[in-house]
Amino acid sequence: MGIRVAVGQFHELSEERLRFAAQIGATGLQMNNPTLPGDARWEEADVKGLADQVRAAGLTFEAIENVPTHFYHKAMLGLDGRDAQIENYQATIRAVARAGIPVLGLHFMPNSVWSTDRSAPTRGGAVARQFDMSVVEAHADDLEMLRGFMPTTLGRASSMPLFGKDGPHVTEDQMWDNYTYFMKAVLPVAEEEGLKLALHPDDPPVPMLGGVARLFYKPENFRKAYDLVGRSDAWALDLCLGCCSEMVGGKANVTEMIEYFAPKGRISYIHFRDVKGSVPNFTECFIGDGNFDPAEVVALLIKTGFDGFLLDDHVPKMDGDSDWNHRGRSHAIGYMQGLLRMAEFMAKD
Repeated sequence: MGIRVAVGQFHELSEERLRFAAQIGATGLQMNNPTLPGDARWEEADVKGLADQVRAAGLTFEAIENVPTHFYHKAMLGLDGRDAQIENYQATIRAVARAGIPVLGLHFMPNSVWSTDRSAPTRGGAVARQFDMSVVEAHADDLEMLRGFMPTTLGRASSMPLFGKDGPHVTEDQMWDNYTYFMKAVLPVAEEEGLKLALHPDDPPVPMLGGVARLFYKPENFRKAYDLVGRSDAWALDLCLGCCSEMVGGKANVTEMIEYFAPKGRISYIHFRDVKGSVPNFTECFIGDGNFDPAEVVALLIKTGFDGFLLDDHVPKMDGDSDWNHRGRSHAIGYMQGLLRMAEFMAKD
């Protein structure tokens, strides 16, 4: 199909979102953790209802990214009850695939994305998300404060383990065991259904937060995962360029991840965003203001054979913007479309 641009990162499908995607010239749509019935799994009929709406609007339903974290947090943490959660996750894979959606994105972060500031200033006074590890460390034993850095639903959930600096820890070795156990159980089902399970990098990409180790905070750990379970046809990446840029080394990680995984056909889609700085302190920004050159990255994607879709993901909030940041998203999507069009034009010479 070639590289294309999709609209996404919302939970509720509406006529307005479908019209926005069509009006801005996107060919497809992605949803992040869509609001669907079910406390432990999704059913095919419910997912198909979403898919039918998208197709009726003349758009391709490219992917669903993420199920609710409580669907599989016991599997991520190796807790009692993980096998029941895995069985339900297998059912959800079947539901998504049989609804005709080819990709299901996932993360392996039990306590998810952390932000120490959600209104940090960026270009022209727009505001953006920021992470500063020194703030986390300064409040290492203030669990209420730490929960405030997590997404709202997880921050309020007592089931999400969070430990002070002197409390118990979930180690990286334990997390690797949990990841391997989970993936070996779900990848065969995805293979049978012809679905890709697309792994998202850790955000922020640090070794541990709140006493829970992270795995996907540096390129070498993605290669380790590939060697462990990635030979499955169902294993892929939802490659967030912003997360790669956040890693120690910044831009170099973006290049390394693309050069290693794109030629193998292992990148299903890309979050095309960037940051200024890298861990331990970074701030999200407009495309073109960050660590990497967007034109250089698009050229590298084409050179390495990537043929998935690009997504705007997080964007700064501009003056007068909506809760979903329509203005910021329009800028990001138009920027990506311009880059792709120029790449097509240059390829003719």
